[in-house]
Amino acid sequence: MSLFKRLRDLTLSNVYALIEKAEDPIKLTDQYIRDMQEDLQDAEKAVAAQIALEKKFKHAYEEQEALVAKRTDQAHMAAQAQNADLARRALEEKNAAEIKMVEYKESYSQNQLLANNLRNKLDEMRKQLTDLKNKRETLVARYNAAKTQHQINTAMSGFGSDNAAAGMKRMEEKMLEMEARAEASNELTASKGKSLDEEFAELNKNKAVEDELAALMKQYENK
Repeated sequence: MSLFKRLRDLTLSNVYALIEKAEDPIKLTDQYIRDMQEDLQDAEKAVAAQIALEKKFKHAYEEQEALVAKRTDQAHMAAQAQNADLARRALEEKNAAEIKMVEYKESYSQNQLLANNLRNKLDEMRKQLTDLKNKRETLVARYNAAKTQHQINTAMSGFGSDNAAAGMKRMEEKMLEMEARAEASNELTASKGKSLDEEFAELNKNKAVEDELAALMKQYENK
């Protein structure tokens, strides 16, 4: 027995309520749709069989109705010809046909009513299936929107002001450290790269400055 058949007494609004509470509403909706499609196929076969039965009794009723009319005309023809025996036989078959006609008409009316009821139920099932498919489209849209929003919120949670400030501070500290290393490396490279003559030249340059400074200071010693 399919899931929808087990819930055939539930209204579609109740089904929607169950779907809304489901952990995976799309999966449950797809299951309902598959079950309803199976039920719809069974219902279509049942309606087709009922319509065939309706047509069978209609045809039988119409045959007897035509036979009644025919035997009535023949009875009149026989009576006009003064053939009582032939008229009698025509009337007997007419009466038998009338009995069958009444029976077939009643059966035809009953099966026609049943077929119409089944047609209405089939139309309602089709409408419910369409409504459920439309509901699925709405659920998919809502589900995807909620999923996307959750992903965005999760991603944005890593961009808080405190985290950003802390990250910037770490970057600045890292840059200062790298700059200090680069400066020290330059000084070390510059020191290692001086020749002996360059070092003596720098020494003499410094001595000249010191001598000039001493002379300048001496000028103002006694003032």
